[in-house]
Amino acid sequence: MPHTLSQNKGFTLVELLVVIAIVAVLSTVVIITLNPAELLRQTRDSTRISDMATMKSAIALYLADVLEPDIGGAGAGTTCYVSAPPSTPAMAANCGGAFPATVTMQTQPTDATTARKVDSNGWIPVNFTTISAGTPLGSLPIDPVNNATYFYAYAANASFQYEIDAVMESTRYNSGTGNVMDKDGGDVDEFYEVGTNLEITGV
Repeated sequence: MPHTLSQNKGFTLVELLVVIAIVAVLSTVVIITLNPAELLRQTRDSTRISDMATMKSAIALYLADVLEPDIGGAGAGTTCYVSAPPSTPAMAANCGGAFPATVTMQTQPTDATTARKVDSNGWIPVNFTTISAGTPLGSLPIDPVNNATYFYAYAANASFQYEIDAVMESTRYNSGTGNVMDKDGGDVDEFYEVGTNLEITGV
């Protein structure tokens, strides 16, 4: 009986090149569609929105519980505070544009550990440790990027009204119909504003 050679063949070079080309095209389409950088920006914006809600709830609890609250320090209504390092010149005037010119920035903690303190020594001058049930915050949130462009800002007035601001960076949250900065009811469209008075003026 004659011996027959195996008919099994490997892929030809042309077939391999076609498969590689198809995979490359599909990968490009997926990357363009998903846009990893934009997804990261959206994730940070979601964190910002969550942080704003957390801080708003904590301050509301503080005001409801503490008999003699202090939510703005000695310069209530004329002073603002930021989560970002204070060495940036852009921060010096009205907390980077978050508030009117009549509101000036207070000197802030220079390190992240101090900035996160909840005993009024952090970037928000509220002593959450005086709440009878204990502080609802383990530490003060700071912006995920926390620089001169993306930061949290805070101000209060003598009527115990306050405002907390953040800047959104993703296309989903800062443009078009999803622009939360335009729809928050505040007076500055470049910031997402929450609180009990979204037009802190320093007066």
